[in-house]
Amino acid sequence: MNSLRNKVQLIGNLGNDPEVVILESGSKLAKFSVATNETYKNAEGEKVTDTQWHNVVAWGKTAEIAENYLVKGKEVAIEGKLVNRSYETKEGEKRYVTEIKCNELLMLGK
Repeated sequence: MNSLRNKVQLIGNLGNDPEVVILESGSKLAKFSVATNETYKNAEGEKVTDTQWHNVVAWGKTAEIAENYLVKGKEVAIEGKLVNRSYETKEGEKRYVTEIKCNELLMLGK
């Protein structure tokens, strides 16, 4: 039950090609966004699609897989956990970021 405390599962489409960075330590980091869509009918009976964008980061072997096989528009299933972090801009403003640290990646579709 402990593994359910911070777990995210998404199926969606890549919004861009993964951006891959090799760190000084030699580790690979891949960053990309995934869009999920929810469709419903509003009060007037019209079909409405609500799109949510999620920032995803993948490390190591998972980052390599993302680099080699993922492209914009590809449908993927992501499993990971939510991570919050903050940083300071050059102007001294504090920014907060929430992203999904990807543990598992499954390519769907054709």
